[in-house]
Amino acid sequence: MIETITEKIEWKNAIRSLAYFDFYHTYSYHELSKKNDESPILLKYSEGKNHIFLPLLLRPITGTPYSDATSVYGYAGPICTGTVKQFDLLNFKKELETFCVKNKIITIFSRLHPYIELQDEILNTIGEITIRGEVVNIDLTLTPDIQRQGYGSRLKTYLNKARKLCTVYQGTTETDIQHFIKLYYENMSRVNANASYFFDERYFYKFMLSSDFETDLLLCKLNETNEVIGGALFIKTGDIVQYHLSGSDANHLHLGAIKLIIDEMRIRATAQNYRYFNLGGGKSNKEDSLFSFKTSFSKHLRPFKLWKYIVDQEVYDSLVARELNRVDRVLTESELNYFPAYRILTQINQ
Repeated sequence: MIETITEKIEWKNAIRSLAYFDFYHTYSYHELSKKNDESPILLKYSEGKNHIFLPLLLRPITGTPYSDATSVYGYAGPICTGTVKQFDLLNFKKELETFCVKNKIITIFSRLHPYIELQDEILNTIGEITIRGEVVNIDLTLTPDIQRQGYGSRLKTYLNKARKLCTVYQGTTETDIQHFIKLYYENMSRVNANASYFFDERYFYKFMLSSDFETDLLLCKLNETNEVIGGALFIKTGDIVQYHLSGSDANHLHLGAIKLIIDEMRIRATAQNYRYFNLGGGKSNKEDSLFSFKTSFSKHLRPFKLWKYIVDQEVYDSLVARELNRVDRVLTESELNYFPAYRILTQINQ
């Protein structure tokens, strides 16, 4: 049987009972990430004292009696107590399908977590798992010197220069947070980011104040003027550090403030006995400048996987056909690969 958890305290207690999870699985992050028409839900499948949890955002499909479910931005997917061998996964599949049919949920989409191996096993017979690209990890179990040996020669040159001219410090004050927000907004404008990346100010403060995970704000300042020229948010949960958001001053990009901040976080996280330092991937499933920037720190890569599950193929096809008939132009490659297809087609038609 599958239960639905929607209350913060119950969700928090459920996640805390697990040996392994990331901040992407928490109620706080789901509450931060949800859009106006989305509702955070944590599905709980039980077999005796063992449980599988699947965090999702439930959203209505406009103009229909149906809904679909998606994951938060980042790396979520299922987590469980014990080992996968303790579960009847065919029964889990049956119960998940029954739950979706009963609640008229047509599709489920989730970005999977690169460092939680059991997710593939849990979802192996449900829908399909595809590889979208790769993410970059700095292995913090290695000594700091060995880690740095994996850096590109050009990166080392940048860091040597930046450490002479700049200082990285941990931001804790109102002024520090405001410095970062300003840098982040400027950075998003400079790269013509999608409007969804322009979070309101409450988003940043809630990260700093959350009790569900630890957030480190690192800022980089020029020694000569004390001007803050870069900043980044890092989220620490269990043995994982996630590089989440960053921003740099356009007038000082040549100093490589973000490079220095990432390097400083690596040193600190190693001393604090973290295991993984996930830098994430690129802008797409193909190599790009962002991916090249990240691989200059490490060549230790993990596959970034997506889970796509069509619960009711007949309804799904009808929703796609309804929107496809209204499209009056040729679709791009990214649009053709989008899941669920009716979502992107609806956006195009609007």
